[in-house]
Amino acid sequence: MRAIWKGVVSFGLVTIPIKLFSATEQHDVQLRQVHAADGGRIRYRRVCEAEGVEVPYSEIAKGYELPDGQVVVLNDEDFENLPIASGRNIDVQKFVPAEQVDGLYLSKGYFLQADGPGAKPYVLLREALLKAGTIAVVKVALRQREALALLRPYGDVLLLQTMLWPDEIRDPAELAPDSDIAVRPQEMQMAESYIQTLTGDLDMEEFTDDYAVALREVVDAKIQGHEIEQPESPSEGGGAVLDLMAALEASVAEAKRARGETVEESRPAAKKAPAKKAAPQKASPRKAPAKKAAAKKTTAKSTAKKTASKSTSQRKTA
Repeated sequence: MRAIWKGVVSFGLVTIPIKLFSATEQHDVQLRQVHAADGGRIRYRRVCEAEGVEVPYSEIAKGYELPDGQVVVLNDEDFENLPIASGRNIDVQKFVPAEQVDGLYLSKGYFLQADGPGAKPYVLLREALLKAGTIAVVKVALRQREALALLRPYGDVLLLQTMLWPDEIRDPAELAPDSDIAVRPQEMQMAESYIQTLTGDLDMEEFTDDYAVALREVVDAKIQGHEIEQPESPSEGGGAVLDLMAALEASVAEAKRARGETVEESRPAAKKAPAKKAAPQKASPRKAPAKKAAAKKTTAKSTAKKTASKSTSQRKTA
């Protein structure tokens, strides 16, 4: 590895000469913009808009654009007069418990190597931080910009991790769900069960960059002059809305299968048998028609009586 920065760590009255090395590297497949017709590289030129000519890098400065479009040009002397920490000092500001640091603030990491006579104070600081269970909050000037950073042990070395400033973290209050949304105890119990199923020690070797691997296979296939079959892409969300409990239960079962655990298959709910068509029943006489029939009989009897009475009267008269 090649050192990208040299300086000292100010630990009280103790100074530790160090070298700075980038702690991470990208393994992405590097793709360039090319002309699709012939594969020619597409390059960008630094062209001055005012003159329309290409400008060499040595003549390029930094500037601040005003609302009216005017630009204030800043030179190296302007940056040298800014009130920032020394460009070669890592000044310890405070020691804090490691669990109080939110990962959202962390940015790029750098390994520190003791330089020259700095080995002993380097080990002293590393062991003291380990024993106290704390990390150091420091200020450092990198690339002409003061940064907040953490200094903590990482195995046998010290690790410097730059941080975002508090005002660089956005307020997420407007993104939070409504406070009146309630979760049922059964749903919470199932969610906790899923978490417990996947809980374990962190081993970063378990995780792989599947996208980079697949892209490398595509590139290798192109180099060899043949195509490869594209894997089926997983179905995206946005389909039918599943019942929350059903989704949680399925997630727990899937997680257990992935860990090699036996999963008791829940019996599918018995399908309701199609309702049998009722056999046609003989129409039973309704109450209303029965009453009408009875009324007709009563009327017939009454009519018969009246007829008989009239016949009797006629006989008497005769």
